[in-house]
Amino acid sequence: MSFLDHLEELRSRIIKSLFSVIILSIVAYLFSERLLNFILRPLPGDQAVYFLSPTEAFSTRIKISLIAGIIVSVPVIFYHLWKFVVPGLFAKEVKLVIPVVLSSTIFFLIGASFCFLMVLPVSIKFLMAFGTDKLKPMIQIKDYISFVCYMSLAFGAVFELPVISFFLGRIGIISAKTLIKGRKYAVVIILIVAAVVTPTPDAFTQLMLAGPLYFLYEVSIIILKLTAKKKPVPETSPEGET
Repeated sequence: MSFLDHLEELRSRIIKSLFSVIILSIVAYLFSERLLNFILRPLPGDQAVYFLSPTEAFSTRIKISLIAGIIVSVPVIFYHLWKFVVPGLFAKEVKLVIPVVLSSTIFFLIGASFCFLMVLPVSIKFLMAFGTDKLKPMIQIKDYISFVCYMSLAFGAVFELPVISFFLGRIGIISAKTLIKGRKYAVVIILIVAAVVTPTPDAFTQLMLAGPLYFLYEVSIIILKLTAKKKPVPETSPEGET
């Protein structure tokens, strides 16, 4: 394919992915009230959220619907992403597309769910504990939604590390030895990524992301060890000659 053909292919894949997000976002808007109540679950039972402008409640539902559309469209987005990469792969590598798409979707949902069910309740409780009798929390709905959605998407993204490592390992770009040798550098990079990705500057939330990310780094090493291709052993003659 020529360079212009690649651009046309990319444009086509992006349009199809956006179409999926738009359609599913419209469907999600029909359930926006239920989605809003679900997203508010990590808050303590007596804690309310507030909107400070007439249009904020409506725009919040639009934002929730859009985020839901993106999450539900994850399989479609990953599929078109990998299909765009396929022309540059060998035939044996093309066979990995469907397993990689399925694995990417599963790991993304695991990461987002882990964040929502485990990380967010603990983080919010920890952060709100700094209030006093004179310092009461008044959480604005748009800030809360942005915090929850950004954190969930960030965790979903970093949970793709084992899938990416597996794919890169199968096409021969990295190996378990590469990750083992780079372990000390990986720790620094993971801390930097956690500091950049998390929407709040507190060290507690950053460590909540850095811990699972390092765990996934070690999981990636194990996956590469298990899926590494064994080099064929050269045959020898009875006299010991190859």
